[in-house]
Order: sequence, then C-alpha cells, then structure tokens
Amino acid sequence: MRGSGKVAAGVLAGVLLASGTAAAAGDPVRAAVGDLVGEGGFPGAVAQVRNGEAVSRFGAGYANPATREAAGPHHLFRIASNTKSFVAAVVLRLASEGVLSLDDPVERRLPGVVRGPAYEPEKITLRMLLNHTSGVHDPLDPHFFDPYLVQGNRAHIITPSEVIRRSLVDRPAFAPGADVKYSNTAYLLLGKVIEAVTHNDVREEIQRRILDPLGLGHTYFPLWSPFLRGPHLHGYDMSGEDMTVFSPSYDWTAGAMVSTVDDLATFHRALLAGRLLEPAQQAELKRLVPNGEGGAYGAGVETLDLPCDGGTKTVWGNTGAGPGFFSVSMSTADGSKQIVLALNVYDLAAELNGGQRVPKPPMPAVMAALC
Repeated sequence: MRGSGKVAAGVLAGVLLASGTAAAAGDPVRAAVGDLVGEGGFPGAVAQVRNGEAVSRFGAGYANPATREAAGPHHLFRIASNTKSFVAAVVLRLASEGVLSLDDPVERRLPGVVRGPAYEPEKITLRMLLNHTSGVHDPLDPHFFDPYLVQGNRAHIITPSEVIRRSLVDRPAFAPGADVKYSNTAYLLLGKVIEAVTHNDVREEIQRRILDPLGLGHTYFPLWSPFLRGPHLHGYDMSGEDMTVFSPSYDWTAGAMVSTVDDLATFHRALLAGRLLEPAQQAELKRLVPNGEGGAYGAGVETLDLPCDGGTKTVWGNTGAGPGFFSVSMSTADGSKQIVLALNVYDLAAELNGGQRVPKPPMPAVMAALC
C-alpha cells in the first residue's frame, strides 16, 4: 500500500507523439521518455516538461494498447500518493487560519480513533502524521488486497475507517517521533481530521481551496467508483493485465485522486513557490525529515537527490504508485525546471511480494529534465 502501494516488452511500438515548444529530435527528455516505452516495457507515457517559461507536453506509446489509442498529455491517470500534497496543503491552510495546530495530538482532533496495542495517540501530533514520523503503519495483513488481486473483485470497497482499524491491530512501527516510515494510514487520519474540524467533506475542501482557485478542471477525487472517466491512460501490471478498473476506496486521502500532467504541474508549481500557503506554513511544508532513502519527507512533499553532472541536485515534489500507474512530479529547488511524468505500469502484487513493480526505472527521464 505504498502508493495509494507491466506489459511484456516488444509487444508495443515506442511511437513518440510530440507537441509543444521543442522539437522531438535532439530533445534528451523526449528521448529518455521514448526509451521507457516499447522495448522499455511501458505501453505509454505522458509528460509535461518546463525549463524556465518554456513548456513542452508530449506522449509516447499508447494510452490503450488494445485500441492503439496514442498516449497524450490530455489523458487522465491515477496520481496515487501525489494526492498527499493536496491533503497536506489543506491541513496547512487550516493551521494558518487557526482552525488547528500542527502540534495538536491526534487524540484531540479524533478522540478515540487511534486505539491499538502500544499506541499513544496523545503523543502523535498532526505534524508527525504529515511527515511520516508518527509510527502509524499501513495494514500488515498480507491478505489485505486479496479481494482485488486474488478474488478479482476490482469494485470491492474498503472504507478509510476500516483501513485505519486494520492498521492499528498491530503495534506501531516505533514510538511517536522516534523514526520515519512512510504511512498511507497517517494521511487517512489527516483526511478524518480535515472533516472533523471543517464539518465538511474533504473532497469539497480540496475543491474549494485548491482545485477551483488554480483552475484545475481536469482533476477530481473519486470516492469508491472503480472506473476512470473521460480520456485516460489504461494501467497495467507486469504481466500485462489491465488494472485500470480498480476501486480507490481504500486509498482516499492517501492516494485516490485523478489528474493530468498539466493540472499536477500547475498545482505543484503553485505549492512549492509559496502561492498557496502563508510563510509560516510554507516553512512547515519544507521542514524536512531524512527518510534514509537518499531523500527526505516534508509535509506532503518529498525530496530526492539526483546524481547530476557537476554534483548532486536536490529536487522537490512527490511520486505516486498504485495499481497500474506510476507518476513523478518533481521540480528543482529554485523552481526553474519541472517534470511531471505519468507511466501506465505499476504492479501492486509485486510490491506486496517484493517483486519487480515497473519494467524500467524512469530516473533517466527525470534527470534529463532536471539536471
């Protein structure tokens, strides 16, 4: 449950379909994205790339290999854990309004919800939920996804409350604030906090506070329907099985949202540039906790250290991984360069079993855009 946890190579042609300000020929980013499809193993990819004020948008391969529909930047996809940035932004906005404090214990905002062996809800703060230092883990039950992956019921509904309950059956990963471990369940709790303090549906809060002001008309937050609406990428596992139809109910505020590369780029650019938050909350957004994986977690965002020529470059944003879809939304620290890349293979079953989740790492494309 990293995202909100492939197609056989050689079946698909890596046709590059380009539009934007730069020609495909001689463009290292387009070439790197093109290398990911066809023999690279992904059926399709879509990207928005910005260098200064110059923006290019393009697709490679197929949104739907069965119909040979070409992938393009207009296609929607499940953004998985990129959802967390939207949720964190709402929490930080509420903090700036004095509706809550990041120092509030979860017990104050959700009395009686966090109950389990060795849990100390009075010591788990909202800040710890935001930056993955709470010790709240995801469900450890190896059969959690069986209804979807074994029984084949892709429309199966697991409510956020049930995910939280099943997460708390086992002892916490560590004492509050003692370590760092990525937690989807922490973001489900934050969704519950938003609803508790606003007395409103979290989706309406995201719509009113973020989507409408930024004009993100192609972004939406499905609650339980397993179907994607409008033109969209089809997502696959490593065996080539179509995973597009998959209920996002269990992922909710941890990773259920759907968007396009343009909308996601607009959002992250505004968020990281400080246009959505007051200065104090912007500082909280970027208050980092090293994650032991060559990067760090902030409040709903993360950093990665890229090995660029001339030295390491730290980039900001988020990634998303869930059934059939993998995405990267990253910017340089100064905001001058940005890439949003969506790929349509991610193998959830392989993630659960320690296997190969994507056919090829997308890092070369990210480095080509941001180094």
